[in-house]
Amino acid sequence: MRIHYLQHMRCEGIGKIADWIRDRGHEVTGTHLYRGDALPADDAFDFLVIMGGPMNIYEYRRHPWLPAEKRFIKRAIDSGKIALGICLGAQLIADVLGSKVFQNPTFEIGWFPVRFNAAKQSIPALQNFPDQLTVLHWHGDTFNPPPGAVHLATSEGCQNQAFAVGKRVIGLQFHIEMDAPDVAAFLDDTLPEPLPGQIQSAEEMIQGQCHLPEIHAALYVMLDALAKS
Repeated sequence: MRIHYLQHMRCEGIGKIADWIRDRGHEVTGTHLYRGDALPADDAFDFLVIMGGPMNIYEYRRHPWLPAEKRFIKRAIDSGKIALGICLGAQLIADVLGSKVFQNPTFEIGWFPVRFNAAKQSIPALQNFPDQLTVLHWHGDTFNPPPGAVHLATSEGCQNQAFAVGKRVIGLQFHIEMDAPDVAAFLDDTLPEPLPGQIQSAEEMIQGQCHLPEIHAALYVMLDALAKS
C-alpha cells in the first residue's frame, strides 16, 4: 500500500506510524507543507495521513498552502481513498466535509482519557479499541462531526474527540501516534504560556509516556483495519 502524509510543522511528524509502515512493508511519501513541498498527484497514493499543527484551519495569510491542502484532502476523500486525520488533521477533514471548526471552551493539553461510545462497534477500524484510552491532547480548537459522520469519543475537556465517515475516513482530535522522542521534541518546540483549561506541566507530560505501549497497540489495530478497508 502507498501511504502519503501531510506534515504541518517540523516536530509533528508521523511518529509511531512510521514504524507500522516499516513493519507492514508499505511504501511511504510525505509532503512537508511548512517548508513549501509540492503536493503529490492524486493517483500517487492509496492512504492519506494528515498530521497536526499549531495553526488554525483558516489562517490563510500565515499559511498560504492551506487552501490547496484542503482541496487535495477533499479530492482524496471523494475518490474513496483511506484518510486518517490527527488533531489539526481531523479538523481539516471536518472542515472540507462541510462541518464547523471553532474554539473549544478550554484548552486541553496533556495526558487525559478519552471514552469511546458503543458506535465504535460499527467502525471496523475501531471495533477492537478499548472503551477508554489515555492519550496525549494538545489543542484549543474543536469541531462538529461532519454531516453523515459517526461520533465516536469524548473527553472531560472536549465533547468531540473522534469521528468516522464511512469505513475509510477517521478523524481523531487527540494524538495516538507519538513516541517518547516525539513527545520531548513537541514540548521543546511548542509548550505554550499558561492557558485556561486542563493543562499539564512538561514534567507531567513526560511522566504520561507510561501510556505509550497501550496507545501504540491501539494505533496498530486501527491502522491494520484501515489498510484492509
